[in-house]
Amino acid sequence: MFQQLLLISLLGFTTAGLPCTQVSPSQQPPLTADTVRPSDVAVLSYVGLHEQSTELSTVLSKLTELMTLFSPGLVTPISEDIPHFLRRGTLVDQANELSLYLKSNKQGADENQDWKLVLLFVQLDRLCACEQQEQISSLLKQVVEEVDNAVQLLHSQLKKTIVSVALWDEGVNTVNTKICPCTHTYTKGELKLQRAVLTHTLQELLDELMVQKHWYRDRDDFTVTLQTTPLIRGLSSSGNPIGEFEPSKHTDELMLHLWRNLLQPRVDQRIPDHKRDILTLQCPTEDRPFLRTEFNTPSTHYSNADHLIQTHTGTELPCKDRSPSSSIPTSVHELRPADIKVVAAVGDSLTAGNGIASRPNDILDVLRQYRGLSWCIGGDGNLTTVTTLPNILKHYNHDVKGYSLGVGNQDNPQAFLNQAVPGAKSKDIPSQVRTLVAKMKNDVNINFESDWKLITIFIGGNDLCSYCQNSLLYSVENYVGFLKESLDYLQKEVPRVLVNLVESLHITPLRELHMDSSLNCPTWLVNMLCPCVVMPESNSEALQILETVNRGYQRSLHELIESGRYDTHSNFTVVIQPFLRDVTLPRLPDGRADRSYFSADCFHLSQKSQTLMARSLWNNMLEPLGSKTSRQDFNSVTGLKCSTNDSPFIRTYQNSDYMYSAPSPKPDPITNWGSDFSCKNLAPSDSQPTSVHKLRPSDIQVVAALGDSVTAGTGAKSTSILNLNTEFKGVSWSIGGDQTLETVTTLPNILKKFNPDLKGSSKGQGQLQKGFNMAVAGAKTSELPAQVQALIKAMKENKEVNFESDWKLVTIFIGTTDLCHYCYDQKNLSPKKFSHNLMLTLDMLYEEVPRVLVNLVDLMQMDVFKTVKNNTLGCSLQQRSSCHCVINPANNAPQFEELKRINRNYQTEIEYLIYGDRYDGKEDFAVVLQPFFHYSFIPQTGVGETDTSFFSVDCFHLSERAHAEMAIALWNNMLEPVGRKQAYNNFTHDRAKIHCPSEASPFIFTKSNSQAPLPKTTVDPGSIITTREISSTIQPKCSTPIPVWVPVVVGFGCFLVGLFMSWCIMSVVQRKKSKKSAKAAQNKETGF
Repeated sequence: MFQQLLLISLLGFTTAGLPCTQVSPSQQPPLTADTVRPSDVAVLSYVGLHEQSTELSTVLSKLTELMTLFSPGLVTPISEDIPHFLRRGTLVDQANELSLYLKSNKQGADENQDWKLVLLFVQLDRLCACEQQEQISSLLKQVVEEVDNAVQLLHSQLKKTIVSVALWDEGVNTVNTKICPCTHTYTKGELKLQRAVLTHTLQELLDELMVQKHWYRDRDDFTVTLQTTPLIRGLSSSGNPIGEFEPSKHTDELMLHLWRNLLQPRVDQRIPDHKRDILTLQCPTEDRPFLRTEFNTPSTHYSNADHLIQTHTGTELPCKDRSPSSSIPTSVHELRPADIKVVAAVGDSLTAGNGIASRPNDILDVLRQYRGLSWCIGGDGNLTTVTTLPNILKHYNHDVKGYSLGVGNQDNPQAFLNQAVPGAKSKDIPSQVRTLVAKMKNDVNINFESDWKLITIFIGGNDLCSYCQNSLLYSVENYVGFLKESLDYLQKEVPRVLVNLVESLHITPLRELHMDSSLNCPTWLVNMLCPCVVMPESNSEALQILETVNRGYQRSLHELIESGRYDTHSNFTVVIQPFLRDVTLPRLPDGRADRSYFSADCFHLSQKSQTLMARSLWNNMLEPLGSKTSRQDFNSVTGLKCSTNDSPFIRTYQNSDYMYSAPSPKPDPITNWGSDFSCKNLAPSDSQPTSVHKLRPSDIQVVAALGDSVTAGTGAKSTSILNLNTEFKGVSWSIGGDQTLETVTTLPNILKKFNPDLKGSSKGQGQLQKGFNMAVAGAKTSELPAQVQALIKAMKENKEVNFESDWKLVTIFIGTTDLCHYCYDQKNLSPKKFSHNLMLTLDMLYEEVPRVLVNLVDLMQMDVFKTVKNNTLGCSLQQRSSCHCVINPANNAPQFEELKRINRNYQTEIEYLIYGDRYDGKEDFAVVLQPFFHYSFIPQTGVGETDTSFFSVDCFHLSERAHAEMAIALWNNMLEPVGRKQAYNNFTHDRAKIHCPSEASPFIFTKSNSQAPLPKTTVDPGSIITTREISSTIQPKCSTPIPVWVPVVVGFGCFLVGLFMSWCIMSVVQRKKSKKSAKAAQNKETGF
């Protein structure tokens, strides 16, 4: 009760102080379920939790806290502990126990008068796609029947109840291997597709149930709703994955998602990109104040989405000359279509054939791989009924081999040389190619040495779909690198090959299908499959980046092939087929996109599209290089081209008389980790500022730093374990001053561009020229006060420093050593001790050092160091000894999980310390948290391979390259307003990443100068409230001076009054609950 009292007091006594304004209950008790407001709910309960549902329990606990703001007397079994009956048994068992529990009035609820909200969760962790599709359908129907039985039981037992049914998806990693033994045989991409399709199919089946049962609405005081989207663990509103170091934000976002699903939706639910990383609380509005039901807010039923299936997907071949060469050609440049003996293909679901022949509404059938209909490798039927590249080639050579037939995965014998895998990305192509080559070598019907082979490679869509989740892994460089590895292997291992390398699809036009609600596409399903393409806002920076990467994929393939790398021998070549470089969506007569060209999920392609792709690929093969069609217009009817007497061959660079363009000049080798500088406004303030909030970079006269081995520069330029302990202070990220910015990127070298007379930077090695770099290798937070004392002494003794008037920038980065030794001394290295030592340090600076701005850099996430591996002596021996408590425990060990929790708590303690007002009392002092390390990310060069160039020889200390990236990240953080700072590191090499102060905001940002002026317009009560917007609103300053003690006394007095009034309210609520309990007890005693 005290926690609720304190929460209400701090928010304010009146409803105006709450995050939402529409919090009052209905003036009269609602008579129907369609007019129930959140504040009318007296009982909140749950069905469908399991013993393992710890995260869902946390989400529900937070939802209960939120609901309590609307209904302070809310009764819920989760307020103390979830009863065991709500964690075990079937849905029907739990529904029956819940009904008995609520009817018993154990918590004082009035069964007949109080409105109840029951959340019924259908957990997806038991769904499995191992069985045949008929068995999967049967399993899904069993789940629907169980939901129906549970709801009917609640309907028969409870009055004044709204049941909200929601799907809860713990994520792919939670698939039960005992229930689903085939899991280990699938790739992550396949599992992702299966889980998404099963989830959507179950959602549709439940929707059909609700429609069939009329939402169980045969009386006004009971109804059932189906939440419009499932709760999916691990996917944020921005499409980015939720990191394991964001558990609080993760559960908060899921809770807010659940909350939004409960409310009547706003007219415009779309959240702008720049607010997607901010947790937002949707409020009931004056025109939409109720909990959502089907009758006050009808939903869209996607099962109504029909489109015509194009039955004619065959093609006529007009070509007369179909003869082979007079003898088997010895050159790939003299290869006729009839000379092709073997066809093969690798790629993703578009080549595997997912959903090609699926019915318009059969989402579940998208899991079916119609390999026999695949555009470049399928061999079902014949060309008059099924248009595929092999069916065209069959007209030239009846004995062509390798094409796939029927339905099945890549391991099915009928798949043959179609080794495409659903969900595959470019990183998967090398392994597909190896499998393909092994199958060709082992097949007795293929003459591996003499048969001419046509191999089609098409990949890249899934890379783009995941780009925003790991921009380094799915970078242009990695994309082309994986394809280069695959082509190199084919060139080395397989004789007599022509490779069709199909350019990656221009993917952004796909978005249109999911922006037009009239098409009834399952957009939330595609959000799961392809978040980085579908979820960004139109004209957003995220979308522009994606477009650039998409074009980068296409351009990089041309650069690779035009290098001439694959034209060194006459029996092998690679030809780029560019027909998908630009895509024109198919249109209906009314101008809308035509869904019939897509499968049921509006993501995969139907047979109509596959037919056009097969024709376009064939035509590209016969078009000379330099004149190939590079646009796929799905609206136009395309016939098949024929070779001519003058040009009877499949076109290559040689028989097209095509000259490869000169290769792009290779970038100069990186000789240093310097940066370019483009800032123009370098002038200092007109006069020396007296306020830290008016401080320009040019006003900084002294730099200093406190910390541990990172700031000391330990091992930054080490070449062996022999000089690992050398402190290269001159390249230290926050305080080093070696050379200039063009060759060494450090914070002082950036600041020297603004003020060449900057003092305090450290140079060289060791202690002789350390300047004001007071960091000590191996230092813990408890040693920071001593570093401050040494710093103050050094500054006062330095004759070049005017201690009183010079503006000083002090950077503090500490905590790594504390965590590395936490398992040895948990008491003295606890988060509270960590915070206390930081406070002592800042207090000393606050009290003893005039004119200072403190950069307090957030602690990194230490567990990422476990991923740094290298087969060197230093990495093997030194890493474990450098940080035993982090590196040594197994990944899932309890002590490691505890350490990750302590890591998060360290970060939280820093925020608590800084975001109070402890250091706001002086105009010449400020502490700013620079959070670029908050969500640490270690760059990769390939699949799971950490880029060790960021680390010293021990795979733990940081290299000069990492120091340079940290310096840039720190500087850029300094130029970002508090509340909008980048909280992750972007360690990609680019000499032009240094930001510049703007004319509108020329100052280094502090908490004070980051705040926006108080808006004069009234606030829309239905607007979405964000913590960032609340924190950025400040009160106007009064013109009349007031003694500082007045607001303190008044504020404290108001707090006491609010506390007293809140106590009165809660007492009334408590007495009401007590009376209900007494009445219930009396009923028990007299109700024999």
